[in-house]
Amino acid sequence: MAVTHTVAKLNFQLSSPLLHAVRPCQRVKSAVLPVTSFPRRLTKAGPVRQCSQEAKSAQVLRSEVWGAKLPKPVGHARKNARSCSMSVSTETAVSDELFADYKVSTAFLFPGQGAQAVGMGAEAKDVPEAAALFEKAKEILGYDLLEICLNGPSEKLNSTVVSQPAIYVASLAAVEKLRTTEEGRAAIEAADVAAGLSLGEYTALAFAGAISFEDGLRIVKTRGEAMQAASDAAPSGMASIIGLDSSKVAELCEAASAAVGEGEGVRIANYLCPGNYAVSGGIKGIEEVEKRAKPEFKARMAVRLAVAGAFHTDFMGPAVPKLEEVLAKTEIKKPRIPVVSNVDAKPHSDPETIKKILAKQVTSPVQWETTLNTLLEKGLENTYELGPGKVIAGIMKRISKTAAPVQNVSV
Repeated sequence: MAVTHTVAKLNFQLSSPLLHAVRPCQRVKSAVLPVTSFPRRLTKAGPVRQCSQEAKSAQVLRSEVWGAKLPKPVGHARKNARSCSMSVSTETAVSDELFADYKVSTAFLFPGQGAQAVGMGAEAKDVPEAAALFEKAKEILGYDLLEICLNGPSEKLNSTVVSQPAIYVASLAAVEKLRTTEEGRAAIEAADVAAGLSLGEYTALAFAGAISFEDGLRIVKTRGEAMQAASDAAPSGMASIIGLDSSKVAELCEAASAAVGEGEGVRIANYLCPGNYAVSGGIKGIEEVEKRAKPEFKARMAVRLAVAGAFHTDFMGPAVPKLEEVLAKTEIKKPRIPVVSNVDAKPHSDPETIKKILAKQVTSPVQWETTLNTLLEKGLENTYELGPGKVIAGIMKRISKTAAPVQNVSV
């Protein structure tokens, strides 16, 4: 089902609230994976409806849609880890009447944790609407997020509790930067599906109007704090396995888990692209993966990731109640366009189902490879990556040699 909307309706709302250090699909020197580069110039998104009178009405429309007046612009431990109480029923996970047969032309994709870098925000800070987002974030978070984004220190920006809000706000600031040109407004209007990598799913939901900017930021703040607390409760970690298909990585995880025993086991946490999968688990399990990956399973390399803990596994179980609590207090609306879930690579329109899936997401593998393959199969023509880094562009290049280059909207 093709979905079209006006530019005004695609604004994310204001109301009164992994790639986890992975640089995928790239050659590695030490533990930092360089990013794939693409030209910054945006190309036309294809035939779209004209954005009449956009320039003179944008501010009025934005205020109406966001639902609030903009601020003035400015220059438990591991024993509980398997007790996740949230579940998604089989019926709701596989069936959605509104988005059951969605079609894709233009996708807006948003990065996850690990895409952050000191200096981000420099391009968007002079866009009044983008600056307003950082000002609102300052009120909600209680600290100057833009200052940390621009000047660091990197240790602070890279922390889970700061990087998650930073990427969320910066990515939506990139949308406002894109909106400043006629070509960008046409691309925003043409977007008929959104998705985000792990944390980026919240950004995608805000872009699609399912959550307000403030509510999304409050959830992300809670999410980062809860995931950090879960990581502190039980030593765990992640590693990127390069050069193996997913079945071989699964075998590697099984072998490592058998060697270290229950409680330290590992599993695939991020299905990214062919030859690049992130695994999560106990520290002993991750060490066993690193020991076996090259000599026994012939991986090209295994790279330990600079993250707080074993994201997207049961080690994050203690974070779920906090997420459930904040989600229960949050108004979530039906998205205006499909937003593809990380949990099952499907879009959902029912607000309660979305809440359940978001709580489940932190303990579930990220189905990003399936997400991109599905979008391509459904006719994806134009892809935009909005926010810091070019991680998603690198993944797409590995998944499809024939897909049009991802157009990066940096921040």
